[in-house]
Amino acid sequence: MSDTRSFPTLSVQTLGLMFISGALATMAFDLWGQLISPALGFATLSPHGLARSLLGTFGLPNGDFAGYFVHFYLVGLIGYPVGWLFIFAPLWRRVFGRGRWLLSAAAYGFGLWVFAIGGITAIAGLPFFLNFSGITWVALAGHVVYGIVMVAAMRMISGNRR
Repeated sequence: MSDTRSFPTLSVQTLGLMFISGALATMAFDLWGQLISPALGFATLSPHGLARSLLGTFGLPNGDFAGYFVHFYLVGLIGYPVGWLFIFAPLWRRVFGRGRWLLSAAAYGFGLWVFAIGGITAIAGLPFFLNFSGITWVALAGHVVYGIVMVAAMRMISGNRR
């Protein structure tokens, strides 16, 4: 992407960038939330459970497969990378300029946490921010990790241009 454009071109390369960085970030999120966090005595994340609750709210099939599909594929590989590339990063660059990628990635992860744990849980009929229980804070760390890993992977793949 050149410095004169706000958005990346929609191409096979952009889709590959989204899928690879999203996959790595989702794996980091799940590694943190389902293995490292519980091993340290903190809560265990169940993001597919949130997806299942949301699907059930809309009367859609909400079995395990559907929950994992929404969490990994629709959100991790498509939704969150699209949000970065086409919404957050262009706005960040417009307000703060280029640079400070680690700060912008962490801020994006924080925003994902607010969206998922503050918004999606409410739509799914769950308590606001899950009553600020232990899972809330593990999810905060997980979403920030997701944002950092995704942006770091995008930068590495694209030669530090994003």
